Amino acid sequence: MDKLIYLDNASTSWPKPDNVYKFMVEFYRSCGVNPGRSKSNKAVEAGNIIEDLRKRLTSFFGGDEDTPERLCFGYNATEALNLIIQGLLSSGDHVVTTNLEHNSVIRPINHLVRDNGVRATYVPFNEQGFVEPDDIKKAIKSNTKLVIVNHGSNVLGTVQPVAEIGAICREAGVTFAIDVSQTAGMVPINMKEMNIDVLAFTGHKSLMGSTGIGGICVRKHLDIRHTRSGGTGTQSAFPFHPDEYPYRMEYGTPNMVGIASLMAGLDWIEEAGGIDAIYTHETKLARKLIDGFHQTEGVITYCCDSMENHIATVTMNVEGLKAGDVGIMLDVDFNIATRTGLHCAPLVHKQLGLVDINGAVRFSIGPFNTDEHINASIEAIKEIAKRAREMKRPTKQST
Repeated sequence: MDKLIYLDNASTSWPKPDNVYKFMVEFYRSCGVNPGRSKSNKAVEAGNIIEDLRKRLTSFFGGDEDTPERLCFGYNATEALNLIIQGLLSSGDHVVTTNLEHNSVIRPINHLVRDNGVRATYVPFNEQGFVEPDDIKKAIKSNTKLVIVNHGSNVLGTVQPVAEIGAICREAGVTFAIDVSQTAGMVPINMKEMNIDVLAFTGHKSLMGSTGIGGICVRKHLDIRHTRSGGTGTQSAFPFHPDEYPYRMEYGTPNMVGIASLMAGLDWIEEAGGIDAIYTHETKLARKLIDGFHQTEGVITYCCDSMENHIATVTMNVEGLKAGDVGIMLDVDFNIATRTGLHCAPLVHKQLGLVDINGAVRFSIGPFNTDEHINASIEAIKEIAKRAREMKRPTKQST
């Protein structure tokens, strides 16, 4: 069988750069101890890795560089988003979010609405896949405590105008949070310039780290209340969880091998020419893929006519076929890995009218994809669309 063509990088980037694999193994072999739990040389060395990465990521996200301790590590963006949403909203509060959100935002909000007396407004996106800042402004009420927006859609690939939304939130005195799962390592983010109060990130996508690592970056004017508690390796005699950062948002033993992977991932991004170079490569391939789909009879694409403010994620369907069936044919017949279904973002598919046909097929390009991968994908979809057309043709009845 030919080598797999992997086009599911919005789920997780793969393969990782060689330096990430190497550094993870070498670090864990040489310094895979529990940081901050003792004064041994190895524990201090491990702690220094964490503190160095806090500083690098705070700068990377345009956070407050004089308070890098507010870059707090966790296990993924889902955990981070739960901490943000549950730590900022209380009974009687109102939250504004969008139809572009992942279930990591939708479900925590829905639980608070059902169980804790929170109210929520979901703002739709326009025909191009963008949320209008003015619609966010109109949705803000006197009791709105939080606006939370998906920076880059994991379904449509559209990058939202967060700077404009952030300015609206700052003027209204409302906390503004964003989910950068799809954009961190792909699109420039500056929390100060964009008026972002807190962001949630994951490490295993365009930051090129391993699974099981993510976190929060919190601006110094904002505090998020505790919703968890546990061990920190510090102040052990204190009967409550410490209030100071990073311990305020970190619980238990950190994922040191994941942290090491993020350190190496940032190194690789710099060596590859930075996020602008990576973005240019990936979106060039995405444009080629979209053009090929547009030239294929029976192929439908969604919100990707332009690559402006768009990451390299392309979602499509083949007329007459369910998305899951297209995905199986791509995998079995052409050795191409994509993602099908609702992509953990059901409101996107509901607004597009795709729920009844079980969603769509998503192609998400990564830094190691090539022109050959895109050419093969276009040809595969042409063949699948041809099969679909042939299935629709009436057969001649014998007399």
